[in-house]
Amino acid sequence: MKKIFFIVLLFAAVSFQASAQKYGHLNFGNLIAAMPDTKAADTQLETYQKDLVTKGENMVKAFQEKYGQFVSDVQSGALAPKDQQTKQMALQKEQQTILDYENEVIQKVQEKRQELLKPIIDKAQKAIDDYAKTNGYEMIFDTSVFNAVLFVQDGDDLMAAIKAKLGL
Repeated sequence: MKKIFFIVLLFAAVSFQASAQKYGHLNFGNLIAAMPDTKAADTQLETYQKDLVTKGENMVKAFQEKYGQFVSDVQSGALAPKDQQTKQMALQKEQQTILDYENEVIQKVQEKRQELLKPIIDKAQKAIDDYAKTNGYEMIFDTSVFNAVLFVQDGDDLMAAIKAKLGL
């Protein structure tokens, strides 16, 4: 995959060698973090996550109470062996439900994060696209991607310009 990327990048560099090119760069992650909408989305996501976690904690607490009662009943001899087995299977099923819910919470939080950040990312991308087209940039590199851009000669840092375009 990296070879294909570098071949395409090399081909693009050779193809554009004949014309005057204008390159820019910015840290897209820092741009998104600087947007006020991101802070609001983070707050909303945190509240959503807390609600899901609270529900999970309540499920665990209820399970622990049932399990404690089960252990107490077994130790006191209040449960017949057949009833013990039935209750133990029910507790195992409930424990699996809790584990499934934990995985569901992780997935739901990721989906909600994507849902909340998509309009913010789209807004930032549109500002970059518009700025690049208006000001004649051939390429704008994202410096937030590790090892994506190690050196840019005659490249413009566009962070301030894009922030201005977004009103930040």
